[in-house]
Amino acid sequence: MFRRDTTAEACFRLDVRTWLEANLPPALRNRTTRPLPDELMPWYHALSRKGWIAPHWSQKYGGMGATLNEQIIMTEELGRIGAPHLPVQGLNHIGPILMEFANEAQKARHLPPILAGTVIWAQGYSEPGAGSDLASLTTRAVLEGDHFVVNGQKIWTTWGHHSDWMFALVRTDPQAQPRQAGISFLLIDLHSPGIRIRPIKTIAGDDEFSEVFFDDVRVPAENLVGKLHDGWRIANALLGHERLATSNPQFSLMALERIKIMARASGIMADPAFQDRLAAISINVTALAALFSHAVELTNEQRSPGPESSIIKIFGSELLQDLNVLLVEAAGGLATVDRPIETEFGEVDVATPFLQARRVTIYGGSSEIQRNVVARRVLNLPN
Repeated sequence: MFRRDTTAEACFRLDVRTWLEANLPPALRNRTTRPLPDELMPWYHALSRKGWIAPHWSQKYGGMGATLNEQIIMTEELGRIGAPHLPVQGLNHIGPILMEFANEAQKARHLPPILAGTVIWAQGYSEPGAGSDLASLTTRAVLEGDHFVVNGQKIWTTWGHHSDWMFALVRTDPQAQPRQAGISFLLIDLHSPGIRIRPIKTIAGDDEFSEVFFDDVRVPAENLVGKLHDGWRIANALLGHERLATSNPQFSLMALERIKIMARASGIMADPAFQDRLAAISINVTALAALFSHAVELTNEQRSPGPESSIIKIFGSELLQDLNVLLVEAAGGLATVDRPIETEFGEVDVATPFLQARRVTIYGGSSEIQRNVVARRVLNLPN
């Protein structure tokens, strides 16, 4: 990508590439939708046994403790081989948050199962009336003795119907002003009585998301992370990790490879105008990798990416959409085929990733919201 490996890093890259080639099942490579748990989690467990499931976690918590360059190498190699998208709400979202904000008992209980892949996590942020305007959420949690009683609804919950636990934002003080001051951060066992989960089928044909209903769900008070009513501060820290994770260049690298395969198959690769567009977007993929590495470096130094995560989210999500538009152009008349296309250079799915990419500028904070963050916190523009 944008840097050269040292001798030691080249050896590490070869080790990663060799192991991936030998251990990643061909059926899991270059999938445009996330495989279901029965098919995907054995791969998660294999990475866990290898010690590579959490390269960004410190060794103190059982992670790999990889250097920045080692993390970049793993990202590039996973993208090169077309590794499937893992359920990352545990690894990239709640895991780092527990390390930063949770007490020792919470860390000891929840971090090891994330690494082992024995527990899958979901995120409970968005609601039917609170998406980009997250501060307007209405799911209530009332403290009664040693339990919270939770009532409300969450929506667009990634893998909610496959998950065991949810980290959720709940309103614990409905009178608080500003509204953010009355929100707390709870860990909820999704197997608790009173919880109903319903999958949502998307335009791409997958049921990646779900809606979750809470009816008098009792949650132990010990599942509160941080202080009561201090959830907004934790939520913002987590959103920084989420925006960074959703802009992982692995997805853009895989999209770029699909374009090249399709362009060779259709013959458009010989078109000079297409070559110019492909070169320009390839440069942007390299730029995204550089941005991502900078944010990872900040995270490794226990520094929050802050507004940088918004910049990366905008650039990475819109780049992924641009890549899939170029994929459609490369496919020409075959772009409307709603199944993978067989070519002499390999199989390529065009329609599914194009449809999936429509949502990436919405989740994790829409592009409009992210531009407001940048305007206010980076450019100091007036409200």
